[in-house]
Amino acid sequence: MLAGRAPPGAAGCRRLLAAALAAGLRPLLCGLRPCWATARRAAGQWPSPGLRVPEAAEAERLVQQAQQLQRTSAPLRRFIACPQLARTVQRCLQGGASPGPRPVLLECAPGPGILTRTLLNAGVRVVALESNSAFLPNLQSLENSLDGQLKVIYGDFFRLDPLVTGTVKPPAMCSDKLFETMGVAAVPWRADVPLKIFGILPQKKERNTLWRLLFALYECSSIYRYGRVELNIFISEKEYKVLTAKPGEVRAYQALSILWQVGCEIQLLHMEPWSSFVTNLKNGGWAVPKSTWLPNDHLCLVRLTPQQNLFTGGLKPTNSSTFIFMVKQCLARPRSRLTDRLNSWSLDNGGKLLRDLEIPDNAETRNLYPEDYRRLFEALQNSNMFTETWFHDEVLDSIRNINL
Repeated sequence: MLAGRAPPGAAGCRRLLAAALAAGLRPLLCGLRPCWATARRAAGQWPSPGLRVPEAAEAERLVQQAQQLQRTSAPLRRFIACPQLARTVQRCLQGGASPGPRPVLLECAPGPGILTRTLLNAGVRVVALESNSAFLPNLQSLENSLDGQLKVIYGDFFRLDPLVTGTVKPPAMCSDKLFETMGVAAVPWRADVPLKIFGILPQKKERNTLWRLLFALYECSSIYRYGRVELNIFISEKEYKVLTAKPGEVRAYQALSILWQVGCEIQLLHMEPWSSFVTNLKNGGWAVPKSTWLPNDHLCLVRLTPQQNLFTGGLKPTNSSTFIFMVKQCLARPRSRLTDRLNSWSLDNGGKLLRDLEIPDNAETRNLYPEDYRRLFEALQNSNMFTETWFHDEVLDSIRNINL
């Protein structure tokens, strides 16, 4: 063997060791990024795709072009066109998120997709539900350019689960089909929020939509069959005032106030002037609805999160329609005394029942807090009043009228 030369066996060992290390580390090093991406996606946190967000003027043109392509006159719709407003809404939707996997966000009627792109750039997984076929090509092109972060569905959230017999004609659709397409499974009521929804309530049917959502909430039907779905919706300022009204606010405190406050945690996320939104009107007008008694200068972004303890005690999905009817009947004449209302229901011991609940005999129906109505309902559950046939008939008539 020559001096200063490594033995062939040692050199071979070193070469084999280096090759083994390279072979072993290469898959690991190459797999780090995909593994992190997979973990982030599982937690609902996607990397930003760096999408361009059109300016307001371009978004307005897209809305007008879509309107011109409509064969029939479309109902009034509002859209987010300003990138700054889109960023504000995105921060509101992501604010207050609990640790753990983030739920999918269902964006209703995204239109030109200004908010959609902003949400995607923030790493949110989005399902876009659009009913205007003129907007679909742009959204579907965006969907195809991404790796599963966006899913586009043709449908109308505000025509979900229509009360019709036979086949449901698109863009109307059934909630079970929608949730199956999204891949969102039902969870127990007390579990975390399984889905977040964002939308702007249609102006023409705003009150009717709030009632229909309320019935679905209490009956655990439609979207609430899948758990405590969180609504993030723009509603008119006057309707927000109604939802959050307290006893003593004569014009605003209504049955809707009581029922939503019992059913959900109501949080105001943001207020925005009507002028910040683009409409699909040909003249480009704002179409601000008039309001005589309540302020109505803004659209309010409101978060409605169902209460975890909604169905504890005597209130159940099976008797919730009776609770809704009771509250509506009491607030039909807000200045009437509660004892008179109980007497009209042929309740023999109404005075004693109120005393047991520590409610004054002369209390007017408009002066009770939402929690008082819940306690009253649970006390009446123990009486024989709710077993009367006439009471059930009136409850069914009330439900039928609201859902028309």
